[in-house]
Amino acid sequence: MEVTAITRNARMSAFKGRPLCRACQGLKASDALKVVEFSPKKAAEIIKKTLLSAIANAANNHGVKEAGEMTVKLCVLDESVRMRRYWPTARGSAHPIARRMCHCKVVLTDAKKEAK
Repeated sequence: MEVTAITRNARMSAFKGRPLCRACQGLKASDALKVVEFSPKKAAEIIKKTLLSAIANAANNHGVKEAGEMTVKLCVLDESVRMRRYWPTARGSAHPIARRMCHCKVVLTDAKKEAK
């Protein structure tokens, strides 16, 4: 059985959080929470929220008793839309700014083997 949770349009660049996502894959959900809780990165909060939501989905929607013992099969940060802004510069011109956003997706599975 697989349980998913998605956080959409988080205000952060996906590039900055991908190493932390890779560190969480293949771990038990409780161990992945420990990794994320002690990380100083901004991505840690987004991944933590999504991971807790996936654990709650497993417990409430699928009736899993030990949701913390499920394995993180997939944890990814994908790019989302970009907010387009402009920075005023000399002589009435402007430079474009792209404020990036991302989607965070966590998939938990109850498979006994380690998912990579």
